[in-house]
Amino acid sequence: MKEITVLELKQLKDANADFQLIDVREPHEYELCNIGGELIPQADVPHNLDKISRDKKVIVQCRSGSRSGNMVNWLEKNHGFTNLYNLKGGILAWADQIDPSIQKY
Repeated sequence: MKEITVLELKQLKDANADFQLIDVREPHEYELCNIGGELIPQADVPHNLDKISRDKKVIVQCRSGSRSGNMVNWLEKNHGFTNLYNLKGGILAWADQIDPSIQKY
Protein backbone atom coordinates (compact mmCIF):
# COMPACT_ATOMS: atom_id res chain seq x y z
CA MET A 1 0.00 0.00 0.00
CA LYS A 2 1.28 3.42 -0.96
CA GLU A 3 1.10 6.16 1.64
CA ILE A 4 1.39 9.92 1.60
CA THR A 5 2.25 12.17 4.54
CA VAL A 6 0.23 15.19 5.59
CA LEU A 7 3.16 17.40 4.55
CA GLU A 8 3.06 15.91 1.05
CA LEU A 9 -0.72 16.40 0.93
CA LYS A 10 -0.33 20.04 1.96
CA GLN A 11 2.18 20.53 -0.86
CA LEU A 12 -0.31 19.05 -3.35
CA LYS A 13 -3.09 21.31 -2.03
CA ASP A 14 -0.85 24.39 -2.10
CA ALA A 15 0.17 23.62 -5.69
CA ASN A 16 -3.46 23.11 -6.76
CA ALA A 17 -2.45 19.68 -8.03
CA ASP A 18 -5.05 17.50 -9.74
CA PHE A 19 -5.90 14.79 -7.22
CA GLN A 20 -8.93 13.43 -5.40
CA LEU A 21 -9.22 13.39 -1.61
CA ILE A 22 -11.72 10.91 -0.18
CA ASP A 23 -12.73 10.93 3.49
CA VAL A 24 -14.04 7.53 4.63
CA ARG A 25 -15.11 8.64 8.12
CA GLU A 26 -18.72 8.82 9.25
CA PRO A 27 -20.85 11.95 8.59
CA HIS A 28 -20.81 12.99 12.27
CA GLU A 29 -16.98 12.86 12.26
CA TYR A 30 -16.84 14.88 9.04
CA GLU A 31 -19.08 17.54 10.60
CA LEU A 32 -16.69 17.87 13.57
CA CYS A 33 -13.71 18.57 11.34
CA ASN A 34 -12.60 17.95 7.77
CA ILE A 35 -9.86 18.97 5.36
CA GLY A 36 -12.00 19.28 2.27
CA GLY A 37 -12.21 15.68 1.17
CA GLU A 38 -15.20 14.13 -0.53
CA LEU A 39 -17.16 12.23 2.12
CA ILE A 40 -17.76 8.58 1.21
CA PRO A 41 -18.20 6.69 4.50
CA GLN A 42 -16.35 3.39 4.64
CA ALA A 43 -19.55 1.30 4.46
CA ASP A 44 -20.66 3.23 1.35
CA VAL A 45 -17.43 2.82 -0.63
CA PRO A 46 -18.48 -0.48 -2.31
CA HIS A 47 -21.61 1.24 -3.63
CA ASN A 48 -19.73 4.32 -4.87
CA LEU A 49 -16.83 2.86 -6.85
CA ASP A 50 -17.80 5.06 -9.80
CA LYS A 51 -17.02 8.16 -7.70
CA ILE A 52 -13.38 7.09 -7.21
CA SER A 53 -11.10 8.27 -9.99
CA ARG A 54 -8.83 5.84 -11.79
CA ASP A 55 -7.17 8.59 -13.84
CA LYS A 56 -5.39 10.61 -11.15
CA LYS A 57 -3.88 10.28 -7.69
CA VAL A 58 -6.54 9.44 -5.09
CA ILE A 59 -5.74 10.03 -1.42
CA VAL A 60 -7.93 8.22 1.08
CA GLN A 61 -8.12 9.57 4.63
CA CYS A 62 -9.82 8.91 7.94
CA ARG A 63 -9.14 9.85 11.56
CA SER A 64 -5.85 8.00 12.10
CA GLY A 65 -5.08 6.20 8.85
CA SER A 66 -6.41 2.79 9.85
CA ARG A 67 -9.82 2.74 8.12
CA SER A 68 -8.44 4.48 5.06
CA GLY A 69 -5.58 1.97 4.88
CA ASN A 70 -8.06 -0.89 5.04
CA MET A 71 -10.10 0.71 2.23
CA VAL A 72 -7.01 1.25 0.05
CA ASN A 73 -6.05 -2.42 0.50
CA TRP A 74 -9.61 -3.60 -0.20
CA LEU A 75 -9.98 -1.42 -3.32
CA GLU A 76 -6.61 -2.55 -4.69
CA LYS A 77 -7.26 -6.24 -4.01
CA ASN A 78 -10.90 -6.41 -5.11
CA HIS A 79 -11.22 -3.70 -7.76
CA GLY A 80 -7.75 -3.34 -9.26
CA PHE A 81 -7.07 0.27 -8.26
CA THR A 82 -3.41 1.25 -8.66
CA ASN A 83 -3.60 5.01 -8.00
CA LEU A 84 -4.56 5.05 -4.32
CA TYR A 85 -2.61 6.50 -1.40
CA ASN A 86 -3.40 6.22 2.29
CA LEU A 87 -3.00 9.45 4.29
CA LYS A 88 -0.52 8.40 6.96
CA GLY A 89 -1.80 9.40 10.40
CA GLY A 90 -5.10 10.72 9.03
CA ILE A 91 -6.72 13.93 10.18
CA LEU A 92 -5.00 13.61 13.57
CA ALA A 93 -1.62 14.00 11.87
CA TRP A 94 -3.01 16.94 9.88
CA ALA A 95 -4.06 18.61 13.16
CA ASP A 96 -0.66 17.90 14.75
CA GLN A 97 1.57 18.94 11.85
CA ILE A 98 -0.40 21.33 9.61
CA ASP A 99 -3.42 22.95 11.24
CA PRO A 100 -3.72 22.94 15.04
CA SER A 101 -7.16 24.56 14.78
CA ILE A 102 -8.57 21.23 13.53
CA GLN A 103 -10.61 19.66 16.31
CA LYS A 104 -9.15 16.38 17.52
CA TYR A 105 -11.49 13.70 18.82
